[in-house]
Amino acid sequence: MLAVPLVFSFVAASCGSDDSSSDSTAAAGGTGATIVDDGGGEADATEPVEAEGDVDTSVVAETDPPVYGGSIVMGLEAEATGLRPWDDACGEPCVNIARTIFDVLIQQNGDGEYEGYLADSITPNEDFTVWTMKLRPDITFHNGVPLTAQTIVDMFAIQQTGAISAGRIATTGLTGVEAIDDMTVVYTLNAPNSAFPANLNAVELGYVFEPAAAAADPVSFSTSPVGTGPFVMQKRDIDNETVVVRNENYWRTAENGDQLPYLDSISFRPIPDEGTRLDALLSRTVDVIEARRGGAVRDARAQSGIVLYEFQGNGTGGGMYNTAVAPFDDVRVRLGLNHLNDQKRVIDALGAGGISLPSTQWFSKDSPWWTQAAADAYPAFDFEGGKALLQEYIDDPTRSDGKAPGEKIDVELSCPPDPTLIAAMQVIEQVWTGSDLVNVSLTQFDQATHINNAVSDTHKAHCWRWGTQADPSAALNPFLADPAESVGNFPNWFDPEAYGWALEAIRTDDFETRKELYSKIMVRINEQAPVWYTGGTPTMIAADESIRGVNNWTLPSGNLGNGTPGADTYFTEMFISGR
Repeated sequence: MLAVPLVFSFVAASCGSDDSSSDSTAAAGGTGATIVDDGGGEADATEPVEAEGDVDTSVVAETDPPVYGGSIVMGLEAEATGLRPWDDACGEPCVNIARTIFDVLIQQNGDGEYEGYLADSITPNEDFTVWTMKLRPDITFHNGVPLTAQTIVDMFAIQQTGAISAGRIATTGLTGVEAIDDMTVVYTLNAPNSAFPANLNAVELGYVFEPAAAAADPVSFSTSPVGTGPFVMQKRDIDNETVVVRNENYWRTAENGDQLPYLDSISFRPIPDEGTRLDALLSRTVDVIEARRGGAVRDARAQSGIVLYEFQGNGTGGGMYNTAVAPFDDVRVRLGLNHLNDQKRVIDALGAGGISLPSTQWFSKDSPWWTQAAADAYPAFDFEGGKALLQEYIDDPTRSDGKAPGEKIDVELSCPPDPTLIAAMQVIEQVWTGSDLVNVSLTQFDQATHINNAVSDTHKAHCWRWGTQADPSAALNPFLADPAESVGNFPNWFDPEAYGWALEAIRTDDFETRKELYSKIMVRINEQAPVWYTGGTPTMIAADESIRGVNNWTLPSGNLGNGTPGADTYFTEMFISGR
């Protein structure tokens, strides 16, 4: 599943009922100690590839007969700041809401391959500069407007000026979108991009919205979005409850001919505290919850009467420095602080000891993109080495923060107010302060504000998550691009050579060539330290035993999807059984 080949032409496929996201040993909580050939060629056989408690729940076809009707409540990690795909930053909790309203053009199946969703096919020319996409026919938006090629063209006009989507457009090289006929769209790029379909899976370009409604009232669209998805917005009460109801005219049917979706409605409620969210599930105040904390996963495993759908993959916790502000504009400070990051202690504070291993790059050790070269380049915990780098900066009469030589540096370390995150930040703060070279102030903001602080560049040292199951270019290109052009470059760190490698990696579809380029990027990131890593991020969706169809949703082809990476799922085929 971790391999991400690109499927350029989509054809009817078999059901794929035996696809799975992991082997049965992992699904059953096996040791994960088997050493596999991940392509790096230099893995240390004395070290496990996965932590003993790293579990990816298998994705297998649903066996219970689906049932129509009923409503469920899902407890979210945080509120979605907005639901305009072109203008609002959409983290994982937002994605769970947005997927009920919007369908995506392209989606990954259980093998990590990109297939059409609203698209029926997408094919490139020889040098990957022109992509021709055929849309599926007879699809309408919630307001009755048909989906056509002109829809995608009109969306592009809005996306070009979007606070979020404009950066994605720039980093993909997309220069034009043209409707050739009613159902055929041509994307034109200014340079080869072999991974372009991965961007049509991303919120910014892949989530299809009704452009006339968006243009008519973009402010109201955030709370009353119009898509082609399986549910329609009924109520949007920010920070309290969002309710979506069944789209009676949804275009998809199940393989058995059932009209989708099965549920009557879904209520989403933000419950930021991990323990409170789990308690809400156990008391049946909610039916489903999401979690992205090791401690929450560990606590949920100890409970009965609920089903856990776990996934870790390439997700890794850590943080970033705003390199546009002093003292983080100096690599000595960033590297020094990274050397003072005791990853194992932080992982334990997060409650993920035995579940996660320390991370060294955006790829997990069992990913085909992981390399030993990047792992060797990571500034591992070295208290004296970190102090020496910080001391060099502190004694520099030209230090960038304007303070006198010999004075301590000031660091503001920020993270959302979850108890495990607070504990983890306190571990980092204790070591940084213990160097006797750093004054640390801890700040806390709710997750929506925390994300907006990163988007608006008002952050300093900022906890964050890295890594995704998508093609590496989908996340790395926005991260590496000139921050003047890309809101996705949260650390405001720009290395022209590293960005050049990222562009070179999408000019070919040869895996080994691309892997080597991404390895060089990971090495450069480790050398320049705009970010730090903690360990793999365990995620889960936990549900009442009666809730089915959580991680075995399918694509229009009939193939199983990629499950619940990042604790995100689809609700199209979810149903209630045995209540």
